[in-house]
Amino acid sequence: MDEKEKIALKIRSMKKYVDFLRKYKSISRKRLEDDYELKSAIERNFQLAIEAALDVGEIIISAKNFEKPEDYRSVILTLGRHNVIPPDFAERFARAAGFRNILVHMYDEVDIDKLYEYLQDNLPDFDEYARHIARYLEG
Repeated sequence: MDEKEKIALKIRSMKKYVDFLRKYKSISRKRLEDDYELKSAIERNFQLAIEAALDVGEIIISAKNFEKPEDYRSVILTLGRHNVIPPDFAERFARAAGFRNILVHMYDEVDIDKLYEYLQDNLPDFDEYARHIARYLEG
């Protein structure tokens, strides 16, 4: 499997997770807070979507021999520095890496307001990321 195939697989997975999240965009903050199973599923799908996006970045960074990122946030910022994605978008989308760390390392401390905000406001970022990656691969 070459890099483009690996990236396409990761993008498809990312979209699957984001599609799941979109189904719950209209839920209330209260339901998110009260429904432990739903909250857990949303947290997990956010984690997986972010990790798929980061995997795409790591594949590109490795294939192009860009400098090795120090952390997950740097994966996205490196893509911005090398114009794989627009630098201003990279700055904004890099925050997802920090959110991923919260989801992975602080299970009981995930701020319900932050989770709800991400669910309401940040799903389009994944679509934009996929478009930028597709354009980069085409060009």
